[in-house]
Amino acid sequence: MPTVTFVEQDGTEHEVNAPEGESLMQAAVNELIPGIEGDCGGLCACGTCHVYVPEEWAAACGAADELEQGILAFAYAVDDRSRLCCQIHMKEALVGLVVHLPDRQY
Repeated sequence: MPTVTFVEQDGTEHEVNAPEGESLMQAAVNELIPGIEGDCGGLCACGTCHVYVPEEWAAACGAADELEQGILAFAYAVDDRSRLCCQIHMKEALVGLVVHLPDRQY
């Protein structure tokens, strides 16, 4: 099964299974990854699944749409790498993806 690695601010890594088509948020919530809350259930409405996507993975993850950009505008410590992982769905091109967590969600 494809995997994704979530890296906490202190460097702790959590490798999780992410079936094709599943959002990274759901994969993280299923595995109780600290720092990924997913309060809205993946509806792109809360910003509690904010992650940083390294530049080398940005193209494979795709660009944030207007709705996601609007939600990110209210997230904590947003930068050019910021994405909501509820909006990134696992696909073959993302196998081995590593994303980093902010030190808090809001």
